[in-house]
Amino acid sequence: MGWAGPERRPWMAARAEPAKEDEMSREELQKEQVEIPEILPLLPVRDIVVFSYMILPLFVGREGSLQAINEAMASNRLIFLATQKRASDEDPSADDIYRVGTVAMIMKTLRLPDGRVKILVQGLTKGVIREFIRVGAGYRVRV
Repeated sequence: MGWAGPERRPWMAARAEPAKEDEMSREELQKEQVEIPEILPLLPVRDIVVFSYMILPLFVGREGSLQAINEAMASNRLIFLATQKRASDEDPSADDIYRVGTVAMIMKTLRLPDGRVKILVQGLTKGVIREFIRVGAGYRVRV
């Protein structure tokens, strides 16, 4: 039994080269300049760290988080995602949220019958929270 190169295992060859669509979308995203405002609505996330260029769905149901999504959708669709230190906290304070997070763009929203909202976000760039600003049930952050 000899070595089986990529020509004998086509799935390996396919994985070695990224898809053309992925390359194009990354290039287009890098070319497109998005101006990030200094103050953004904050969406604390549980049990996940979001990085630049990641695209992921999030289910949102807390009052402060829904407020942040509504605010982002009403302006430029940009939101700041930061991980909570304890996933069990229903209403995290500023001390319960990590300072390093990701500026993300809300690509799609879907309102569910149970009152929650499913959003599709894409991470744009890393950011650091310099100040928390309490607004109603949620926060805005200065990055």
